[in-house]
Amino acid sequence: MRRTAAVLAGKATAGLSRLSRRGGGTTFPGDVARAIDPRVLRGLAGDLREGAVLITGTNGKTTTARLVASLLEGLPARVVANRAGANLIFGATAAAVARAGLDGRLRADWGVFEIDEATLPLAVEEIRPRAVLVTNMFRDQLDRYGELELLARTIQRALQQLPSSGRAVLNADDPRIGELGQALASPPLWYGVEDPRVGVDKLPHAADARTCPRCGASLDFSAVYVGHDGHYRCPNGDFERPQPEVAATDVRLESLDRVCLEAAGTRLEAPLGGLYNAYNLLAAFSVGLALGLDPGYMARRLATAAPAFGRQERFERAGRSFTIMLAKNPTGFNQILLESERLAGARHFLLGLNDRIADGRDVSWIWDVDFELLAEHAELVIPSGGRAYDLAVRLKYAGISAAAAPEPDLGRALDQLIEAIPPGGSGHLLCTYTAMLDLRALLVRRGWLQPYWAT
Repeated sequence: MRRTAAVLAGKATAGLSRLSRRGGGTTFPGDVARAIDPRVLRGLAGDLREGAVLITGTNGKTTTARLVASLLEGLPARVVANRAGANLIFGATAAAVARAGLDGRLRADWGVFEIDEATLPLAVEEIRPRAVLVTNMFRDQLDRYGELELLARTIQRALQQLPSSGRAVLNADDPRIGELGQALASPPLWYGVEDPRVGVDKLPHAADARTCPRCGASLDFSAVYVGHDGHYRCPNGDFERPQPEVAATDVRLESLDRVCLEAAGTRLEAPLGGLYNAYNLLAAFSVGLALGLDPGYMARRLATAAPAFGRQERFERAGRSFTIMLAKNPTGFNQILLESERLAGARHFLLGLNDRIADGRDVSWIWDVDFELLAEHAELVIPSGGRAYDLAVRLKYAGISAAAAPEPDLGRALDQLIEAIPPGGSGHLLCTYTAMLDLRALLVRRGWLQPYWAT
């Protein structure tokens, strides 16, 4: 009875939230339901016929969760997921409540939940998943998470709580994940990239995990792919990259619309772009293997994937095309700047920087972003968002002559960008998390996009 009351109250809250246009009902219904029944998520997760998958890490959670959900839905199976990216325990609860019946029961086969890194221990305890995927660990929101070592201990504690039927799926290319994974009692499924053609041979200046976790020596990297992810070993022999069970070879980065790779004897491709999405594609495929899905089926299904909202999401206006890209930390921003210029020939940019709680109050990280990449090719760069002036200072020091005057209002900045792009041209909108949400809300009001909870 208590769970039923919690579900009904959560559903009513979601309906009121959307009716009043105060939000998408993606988080607050979970708060309400948990206030009535603190065990509501535990009970609903227990109703899942096949179990649940949790996906955590700094970058790639939303896209990879969408890919995994698509794999399971095509079986076919009924899947409940927090698709809108509300990844705290309240968001996962709200997603489960939304799919539950009026009798308080969840009639679904699978749950796929994107989970905030710091929330993972509680999520594992309540959901009891069959698989937990950890994508990567990059410096992000230091005022909330602390340094990577603290975050690694939090994730390791969660993985140690996995039920005997659960399995960790881990990125072998990330040194901090390699460290925590090798300390687990049950062997994880390791995945990684094995194609030096798409890497470089030295760490970028803003790389985070540089030292051996055991002796403190500087790690030797023979290949670097994204941030500090690559092939590493301690020169003293104390620590090295785990050998991946699922390795990506023959990686092809052809455009922002397509990525291809070979893994486990299967050719995979998806209509997504960039090396970071090669990792997301490989991660989703690895989860599927851990769950026993057929590789050929997964290849066919992944080929039809669609980007998550705000992550390479496209729209057109006035004969111009635009791509929204989430860039929320130095590693992610650097990779997106590199790929958008290299794969899409991007020349016109709107950069949105906010400093709300979901972004991290401290924006000093922008000095670790290689905005100098824009100096040679960009024709217009508009700094916008709540910290537009901080961004303008950074662009000045990067020597970007194409930088416009800061425009904190995203709507006016967007109109300025549209006017500057010639017909048939394209613009790239690179935003931190809440700036991306603000921008999408603006586009929804203008009728150019659907609400994110409807995508």
